[in-house]
Amino acid sequence: MVENFKALVVDNREEFTVEVKNLSLKDLPDGEVLIKVAYSSINYKDSLAAIPNGNIVKNYPFVPGIDLAGIVISSKDPRFKEGDEVIATSYEIGVSHFGGFSEYARIPAEWIVPLPKGLTLKEAMVIGTAGFTAALSVQRLEENNVSKEKGKVLVTGATGGVGSFAVSILSTLGYQVEASTGKESEQEYLQKLGATSIVSRDEVYDGKIRALGKQKWAAAVDPVGGEPLAALLSQIQYGGSVAVSGLTAGTKLPTTVFPFILRGVNLLGIDSVYCPMETRLKVWSRLATDFKPANLEALIQLEVTLEQLPEFLPTLLKGQARGRILVKLS
Repeated sequence: MVENFKALVVDNREEFTVEVKNLSLKDLPDGEVLIKVAYSSINYKDSLAAIPNGNIVKNYPFVPGIDLAGIVISSKDPRFKEGDEVIATSYEIGVSHFGGFSEYARIPAEWIVPLPKGLTLKEAMVIGTAGFTAALSVQRLEENNVSKEKGKVLVTGATGGVGSFAVSILSTLGYQVEASTGKESEQEYLQKLGATSIVSRDEVYDGKIRALGKQKWAAAVDPVGGEPLAALLSQIQYGGSVAVSGLTAGTKLPTTVFPFILRGVNLLGIDSVYCPMETRLKVWSRLATDFKPANLEALIQLEVTLEQLPEFLPTLLKGQARGRILVKLS
């Protein structure tokens, strides 16, 4: 068995550094399953973990990366055996437990999902936390009686990881998808993912929040939050739903009760971090079947190596990301 391997290590004990270093298996935290990591991906939390005062990492030195997929090398848990292909995302991975920016990872068994038939390890990390969050959002909308017969579904922040996947999944299911973005240059990209029309940010939120607006959309997937979400809620059709999973526009929600008590609108909170395993397995199964976009490759902005990570980690913080940035480990 390998003793030494490479990992991206952030440190802030004397000065802040982000470097690829050699580690040994004894450096890894406790966990029942040792995984040889094949792929990871860059998420917003990972970019925050790689800057001082990002408020993600509490103890240093640390290996970030909230997503990983790979092959089991050894397991103390009977649910997994050597050679199994697995996915590990969410929980404390890449936050307080060493994550996926490493050639090897040791993960608690209860955090691990067997790779579903119909997905490769690479495809699983093109999806990653962003795609899983989008899929969980779509499933929650369906559970709240949203259907393609009821009208258009809006996706805000549509060029980001969650937004891109939401557009693609909804389109795959046959919905009319309106994609909202502030990036006019990305209209062709969103149409390639399946958006039937593109709307500007201003059409959703023009700086004014009305108690009730014109009923435009049957539902929405919103990774943005903040004041734009408040404006969006006032424009959802009677009985419609909004699945919210993000806060890129802020944490405050200055809305009124009117969308809820006069139109029966549902605001659905989406948590992909501590989502119950029963639900997690169901959503990953759907991502390998009816939720799986036919154009997964179109969602890849870049594929980078471990050594290139320090250069590309800031991409999401600079607003330069589109879709997914894949990290190839082996």
